[in-house]
Amino acid sequence: MNPTLKRFLAHRLVWPIAALLVLVIVNTIARPSFISITVQNGQLYGPLIDILRNSAPLMLVALGMTLVIATRGIDLSVGAIMAVSGAVALTYISASPAPEDLSTVLIAIALAVFVALLLGAWNGFLVAVVGVQPIIATLVLMLAGRGVALLITGGFITTITSAPYRFMAQGYLVGLPFAFYVSVVAIVIVAVLQRRTALGVLTEAVGINPEASRLAGVRSRGIIWGAYAASGLLAGFAGILYSSNIMAADANAAGLYIELDAILAVVLGGTSLMGGKFTIAGTVVGVFTIQTLKSTITFLGVPPAVSPLFLAIVVVIVVLVQSPRTRSLVAKGVDALRGGGRRTVEVAS
Repeated sequence: MNPTLKRFLAHRLVWPIAALLVLVIVNTIARPSFISITVQNGQLYGPLIDILRNSAPLMLVALGMTLVIATRGIDLSVGAIMAVSGAVALTYISASPAPEDLSTVLIAIALAVFVALLLGAWNGFLVAVVGVQPIIATLVLMLAGRGVALLITGGFITTITSAPYRFMAQGYLVGLPFAFYVSVVAIVIVAVLQRRTALGVLTEAVGINPEASRLAGVRSRGIIWGAYAASGLLAGFAGILYSSNIMAADANAAGLYIELDAILAVVLGGTSLMGGKFTIAGTVVGVFTIQTLKSTITFLGVPPAVSPLFLAIVVVIVVLVQSPRTRSLVAKGVDALRGGGRRTVEVAS
């Protein structure tokens, strides 16, 4: 095989992007309007724009999950943190005498995100300082977090009417959904911190071998603690977007099972659950793949009771396509085709 082609096929982003493109092509063939974009009052609308908007909460959660997985951990509490964040924000706005004021909304968001940061830092404390296994430490908050959200809302679904808060998930800026810009800012910040500073190298070192990195002088405890704090912070912003979209704080439904979608997006993007090497770009592709799959399920009219099975089947196919063995078979097939072509040329000559 040509060395350049071999390096291209071996790149960790090739197969995730190929899987996403296949989904887009299949959707376009089944529904040509899938790629159509219309302009109304200077704002863009269409299935692709909906994917950009609806993927924002998952994007934020998946970015935080990437950092945690890179340290050889896992965070099962992100959905519960989303529920707490939404509950804090909407409870504050609901109790405020001026829910339409921008200052009220900004204070509510700040409080909600601060609480989410504290919860993430608590997870990090249990894992990095106390030494609790990540799956156990975050499972505790996963179970308790929704109870905390219910206590905050008094056991009811809190609803509000606030135009500034609604703008977070439903508003538009320069033709595109504001939620999309929120996710882009998060991607840029995480990418710059992890790929333009030494933090990314240290994170990978801790994930590959925590003990060796500690002996080398790396403060692995602080790196792990920071990863969980960042995961909680991003989940808090995701909770704001989710509650802004429905204008309600639902402790039971907010972020339900989003931790599984986030883990799946990270893995589909090429990051190993064993820790170490990770890819922010791959996570972004994985999130768009998951959201496109959900859009496909909605378009096909798959019953809600069957949609998890449909999603699981498609995910298995995508994972198989991205597996190292499949890559090897594709490489051998390309070699065989090139070899056959050369023999044909030799016979003809």
